[in-house]
Amino acid sequence: MDIVNFKDKELIIFDFDGTLINSIPDLTLAINKMLSHFKFSTLTITEVTPFIGNGAKPLVKRALDAAMKKEGSIEVDFKEAFDIYLAAYKEITCKDTFMYPGVLDTLNYLKEKEYKMVICTNKPMEFVEPILDTLKIKDFFQLWIGENSLAEKKPSALPLLHLVEEMNSSIEKSIMIGDSKNDILAAQNAKMDSIGATYGYNYNENISDYKPTMVLDNFTDLQKSF
Repeated sequence: MDIVNFKDKELIIFDFDGTLINSIPDLTLAINKMLSHFKFSTLTITEVTPFIGNGAKPLVKRALDAAMKKEGSIEVDFKEAFDIYLAAYKEITCKDTFMYPGVLDTLNYLKEKEYKMVICTNKPMEFVEPILDTLKIKDFFQLWIGENSLAEKKPSALPLLHLVEEMNSSIEKSIMIGDSKNDILAAQNAKMDSIGATYGYNYNENISDYKPTMVLDNFTDLQKSF
């Protein structure tokens, strides 16, 4: 991994799931509760992982499609399925979710260096704060937005442009850090530098294929760039 110097930046925009936190155990649990309601067999964490990244509705749709492919199509009301999933996830939002190695140390490091830090996620907004609270990392972030915060979500540039404006920064002084092509494409659409994390979800694709400014193997390596 080639280290790039980003010490001139002032605003760091983080993705959430797959970048700061691994929420797959809880997402899978909620998906399986929904599938069980419709008498489908449950899916494994490995099967659910590539479905994550575009937001809650695509996750539920992909899980239903996978279940139907395995067991044959049955009549499923999508709104009912989605509501069951949301209720299930609300119950266990941060039961087995955990931070990736080095996240806490590195957030402390970046805070000491006085970088502004925000979160831009395609997770529904109502689930972000409970996770930040449970993991005790809310104080690191000045702002966070979810998939339902604005008219468009990543890979649109809109969420990044909104955060830059809200934080009184500039595109040149800002950077997007994420594990998904949606993060890198959003940054490119905003004409912003980006860092692509290799350890996250990204639909089983190689994040480097999307040409982020820098590729990140370990979260702690950010301390070399900032």
